[in-house]
Amino acid sequence: MSQNTASTGAFAPLKQGLFAVIWAATILGNTGSFMRDVASSWLVTGLSSNPAAVALMQTAATLPIFLLAIPAGVLSDILDRRRLLIFVQLLLASVSGTLLLLSHNNLLTVDYLIALTFVGGIGAALMGPAWQAIVPELVPRPQLRNAVALNSLGINIARAIGPATGGLLLAALGAWAAYGADVLSYVFVLAALLWWKRPQKPKDALQEHFFGAFRAGMRYVKASRELHRVLLRAAIYFAFASAIWALLPLVARNLLQSSAGFYGIMLGAVGVGAIVGALLLARLRQVMSSDGLLLLSAALSALVMVVLALLPVQWLALPLMVLLGVSWIIALTTLNGVAQAVLPDWVRGRGLSVYLMVFNGAMAAGSLFWGLVASQTGLVTTLLLAGAALLLSALLFWRLTLPSGEDDLQPSGHWDAPVVEGDAHADRGPVMIQIHYQVAAADRPAFLATIKKFSLSRRRDGAYAWGIAEHSAEPDTLVEWFLVESWQEHLRQHQRVSHADADLQREVVSFHRGDSKPVVHHLLSLH
Repeated sequence: MSQNTASTGAFAPLKQGLFAVIWAATILGNTGSFMRDVASSWLVTGLSSNPAAVALMQTAATLPIFLLAIPAGVLSDILDRRRLLIFVQLLLASVSGTLLLLSHNNLLTVDYLIALTFVGGIGAALMGPAWQAIVPELVPRPQLRNAVALNSLGINIARAIGPATGGLLLAALGAWAAYGADVLSYVFVLAALLWWKRPQKPKDALQEHFFGAFRAGMRYVKASRELHRVLLRAAIYFAFASAIWALLPLVARNLLQSSAGFYGIMLGAVGVGAIVGALLLARLRQVMSSDGLLLLSAALSALVMVVLALLPVQWLALPLMVLLGVSWIIALTTLNGVAQAVLPDWVRGRGLSVYLMVFNGAMAAGSLFWGLVASQTGLVTTLLLAGAALLLSALLFWRLTLPSGEDDLQPSGHWDAPVVEGDAHADRGPVMIQIHYQVAAADRPAFLATIKKFSLSRRRDGAYAWGIAEHSAEPDTLVEWFLVESWQEHLRQHQRVSHADADLQREVVSFHRGDSKPVVHHLLSLH
């Protein structure tokens, strides 16, 4: 094996001690969470036989993430991510502790379960962007996609262990035991986070504040065509795939006529399948594109739903759950890995928060929709409809390809420092930046096509308006202009411009025919 292969292999990130410790701790934490979830999901089917009420549990878990993902992403970019994660772990431990007390005293109701699941969803919303955004801090960039895949593998190792263990605890001792195990699991996660001595970043005069960071993040998302493709593909996939997850407790209880223990084993089989899928992914990526992987995942999930609907027998359900796990890990890792790869570090938390919002919004809306459909048409018809719709949508959107994510998004620092004389307070604005190019008439069409592509870079990094104008007295002089909300935000723009942007800027400047570099003017508002 070559040194390069060893350093970028599927398990290479585990050679990074910090990543390995936090990865192991999260497996234990997620194992406890799956114990909690299987207990809550099973309890609600006993408290209510209405499919809509059962599906509402999935909605309660994912709706807070849809609503709070973007604010959570802003917080993950402007706060110390380690401290934020510690706070969230304490919040989630308190939720499970409350469930433990209520279940031990036989006080749990559907309302309590949904409400506490919703609070747990708030914790998950706060945790998601920060947890994913710390990955690049723990591993070198060449190992990033493998680290994302290992995180998904870790979650599904927990999925293989947690539900089965939770189901056994639920059957043997009661729900309080599963909830108690979850409370204990948070101890390990907190210990790992406390052990991590995250380097303190020096105070930055350009440190963003919440609302400014929010606007900057939304400008980036609005202008990132690559992220748009990821979000659209994720929304379509998860809206249809959510059916099997929302209805699985009812499939286990009503179609398969199984017990709580078997339901836990079913979820454990999903985890086993996810582990198998994660191990296969490195090889699959060598022969299939991201789009091919997503189509494969849709086909497998659709197959599981159709076969479960037509042949609801327990012995067949377990291999189907393994297949579902393979499908799920392929979709999650593919979409999340591409989303990570198209986001620069400065906006990673905010960009991932939008991805998580779309993911959980699609899951929440899809779960509620398929629960209502099942209430009217029955489980079998709903599973058939959802499976067919998932496969058809994957085929229809095949041509909307996912981005490669190979661009170098690290800051290039190639912009010259702006010349300032007199008063230029940080909050002064808006600011207009003008760049004067000398472009020959024959080159104008190619120049305009190139600079319009470059305009997306300006908008992603801070501009809220952009345009190109012709000098009335000098037809060969073309003026690019863009507006930034403050002088401070423009200085941040200097820090954000990436190597990929620098390559495109060199292509734009190659059309310039002047004796020196294009002239840049900075104009500050007087009001």
